[in-house]
Amino acid sequence: MADALSIGVNLEAFSQAINAIQALRSSVSRVFDCLKDGMRNKETLEGREKAFIAHFQDNLHSVNRDLNELERLSNLVGKPSENHPLHNSGLLSLDPVQDKTPLYSQLLQAYKWSNKLQYHAGLASGLLNQQSLKRSANQMGVSAKRRPKAQPTTLVLPPQYVDDVISRIDRMFPEMSIQLSRPNGTSAMLLVTLGKVLKVIVVMRSLFIDRTIVKGYSENVYTEDGKVTDHATTALLHYQLPQMPDVVVRSFMTWLRSYIKLFQAPCQRCGKFLQDGLPPTWRDFRTLEAFHDTCRQ
Repeated sequence: MADALSIGVNLEAFSQAINAIQALRSSVSRVFDCLKDGMRNKETLEGREKAFIAHFQDNLHSVNRDLNELERLSNLVGKPSENHPLHNSGLLSLDPVQDKTPLYSQLLQAYKWSNKLQYHAGLASGLLNQQSLKRSANQMGVSAKRRPKAQPTTLVLPPQYVDDVISRIDRMFPEMSIQLSRPNGTSAMLLVTLGKVLKVIVVMRSLFIDRTIVKGYSENVYTEDGKVTDHATTALLHYQLPQMPDVVVRSFMTWLRSYIKLFQAPCQRCGKFLQDGLPPTWRDFRTLEAFHDTCRQ
């Protein structure tokens, strides 16, 4: 800290300023002592008042004199150089209660630790970039060797590839017709008609399903969504395999095809066809069995 202060600071004036501060504190203390002692040592009241006023004025003059001297010396001291790393935070070291609030020493330690951490992080980054992060054959093991590599995924697939996948799915299910259109460029929209039971709008981004809307065969597609739409949205969250989006679409369409018997299949839990006037609208994701919404719990 001495080196930091010695640059741009008049040390002799600095020492004199410290003495001036001590003298000022003494003068202020004498003022308060005078007020504390009050008027005494005189026989008459008038004499005590005059003596008190004279003594008090002398003390105030001393305070004013010491304060003027301190202001004069403060102009001669100068300012510390701003070249040290913590800039104005170095002034914290001038706190007279350093033992109670060691802010500056703690700040120095934090600054040194941060510099050291940055230095070691740079060394570690250089070493890691030099090393190959590929696993060796011994680390992978026999089972890892037999595991097929996952195919890279992309959010943008050629439109012709998407058309071929949808066409194959359309041929898989004769009772389901799929009409593909692209009203907004490359994004596909499917109108799926499931017999005389349901009509489904499937909005796709490349080969990834974004949203689906399920309506009755004669319902208006612009009306409020119902239970089957909620179940279809849940199915979209269930069938997730980003590495093979075509499998996801095929699995979802297989699940959707199970609604061909929406009004013919009884609930597998209660055995009834209707509950509160509704058929079993839930289809199990694995077995495709029908359940009422309350019976599946």
